[in-house]
Amino acid sequence: MGARDFRSGFSLVELLVVIAIVASLVGLLLPAVQSARESARRMQCGASLRQLGLAVLGHESAKRRLPAGYVSDVSRPDRDPATLDAAPGTGWGLQIAPFIEETATFAASCHADDPELGVMHPHNRDIVARELPVFLCPSASGEREAFAVRTMSGAPHPSGLRLGRSHYVANAGHREPWSEPLAAWDRLANGPLYRNSFLRLSQITDGMSRTVFLGEHSSVLSEKSWAGIVPGGASHPTSSFAARVGTEPDAAATLVLVHSGPASSELDVVHPPNDPVAHVCQMYAEHRGGANVSFGDGSVRFIAETINHDVWAAACSYDGGEVARVE
Repeated sequence: MGARDFRSGFSLVELLVVIAIVASLVGLLLPAVQSARESARRMQCGASLRQLGLAVLGHESAKRRLPAGYVSDVSRPDRDPATLDAAPGTGWGLQIAPFIEETATFAASCHADDPELGVMHPHNRDIVARELPVFLCPSASGEREAFAVRTMSGAPHPSGLRLGRSHYVANAGHREPWSEPLAAWDRLANGPLYRNSFLRLSQITDGMSRTVFLGEHSSVLSEKSWAGIVPGGASHPTSSFAARVGTEPDAAATLVLVHSGPASSELDVVHPPNDPVAHVCQMYAEHRGGANVSFGDGSVRFIAETINHDVWAAACSYDGGEVARVE
């Protein structure tokens, strides 16, 4: 009888060992892959924010003034009595549209300079609900499509308007000028963009490279709009963040604006990016460790959530005379 052929192969134990080794290698590599992807997303976010920051400067170059945080004819008889907000409501994002390759969007809209037109005009309903990629951070896990505007109580706004989302907001300074029914915010707002601000560069006496203009606010926390505000509307926190202490709906201004603190109602409390107790009116990103922020000179820097609170507050005012510099 001839010698029998034996075929070599893996035993069950050997196969299990190989599977365990492969699983271990995947477990080791996966965090590195995820970290690389997040790094790429953070860079893409920074590039979008840089484009927006340069567009703000483009607006200033063309108009000889910065865009306002949003435009409102506070003398209108149909103004919101709680905030004095009124039409047109056009935000900084729509004002800079011609400078971010969205000239067609801007041209198709009834421009905010006419108080009878603006965000709520029927002609603009489809325009202000558009999804514009430059206003969306790739790291944000929250909603990206347009949202229906709601009143402070959560009821649908009578206008029935939908607004396109933004993951970027403008800095109104330390305090919350929208919390008081004042026609002019100049005495309260010390950030570069607020209601009817239209500042000139010469007014940014703390220095353009030291003053925060724009920053992140993920839709995982609350609703924000690129087009503007609706009088009587509100920015609402998402259901996952509504349980946070102090996180509740805020005035229509916070659809496009945030503040850093300290506010008059919070004494010396300052909210840096990603503050664990951030409200709908502060900067908040989903990047690990901090957020991208655009300064007045068009530069974008990643601000650590551990930044010194006094330094952050100093960077969020434009004429406070502070010497602190954010690196």
